[in-house]
Amino acid sequence: MQTVYAMHQQQATDINQQEKFLFKSIEDILDLYLIIIAAFGEIRDLEEDFLTKSSQKILKSKAEENPNRKFVDNPILKELSDNEDLNSLLAKRKINWSLNESYLKIVIEAIKSSFLYEKYMNTPAKGFEEDKQFIVDLFCEIIAPNDKFNEHLEDLNISWIDDIPIVNTLISKQLSGFKKEQKFKFKVPAIYKDLDDKDFAKQLFRKVILNEEKLAHEFSDKTPNWDTDRIAELDSIILKMAIAELLHFPSIPVKVTINEYVEIAKEYATPKSSIFINGILDKLSKEYLVKNKNLKIGRGLL
Repeated sequence: MQTVYAMHQQQATDINQQEKFLFKSIEDILDLYLIIIAAFGEIRDLEEDFLTKSSQKILKSKAEENPNRKFVDNPILKELSDNEDLNSLLAKRKINWSLNESYLKIVIEAIKSSFLYEKYMNTPAKGFEEDKQFIVDLFCEIIAPNDKFNEHLEDLNISWIDDIPIVNTLISKQLSGFKKEQKFKFKVPAIYKDLDDKDFAKQLFRKVILNEEKLAHEFSDKTPNWDTDRIAELDSIILKMAIAELLHFPSIPVKVTINEYVEIAKEYATPKSSIFINGILDKLSKEYLVKNKNLKIGRGLL
């Protein structure tokens, strides 16, 4: 949707160039994911370094001489800090926080001043599940919502504003899924579930761009009170994409298509767009069923 909208705004005509932009935007999400994941190990290493330097002071307190290492010894943090495959990928993609440690120090300060951290550090060790839940809560309650942390991510790539919540949800689920009995080992997920996912993005993009007039014609008579050119541009793009799915992607259930695009309209378009789009798609889907235009295959696809 954003790529189609960008093409309209730029009045671009080179579909191959815009397609490359689309896939680069998708693949850049991996860098966002890795930057956030790398923060865990970097935070742990910074705190380890702090404890080491504190213990080497000539004049030091008892707490500095015998520091509480529960945080730096957390097994999830140690895995994210020491995982060879992850570190190799970070090095390959040149991802690190070395020039931006100030943001992580802000996060560390927020962590160490939180009740969550205080409770964890002062509670006798209970085991792996407690350590894991602490990291999950730490991420969801302190790291992910941190304004400075998110400002830095947005400064790196403005298009990540929409991707951050998706990546955060993935990371939260991934952290929650660690199981000690499986000798948990961190694995970086693939960008696409399979090649069909990538092909879907390409085909949907091309079918919308190459058939915009035909797709617009599909809903032109469903808006008697509006000239087609008076429909908000984003609403028009959302409708074209949804209609392309209804007509050209037989394996996607009609209800799934309608629900997905109504949700997109709620997120990105005007307050009334979702109702407007839902109404048109509902009319079209019923019309297509009568005319046998959306030939869906498989069970439960209507």
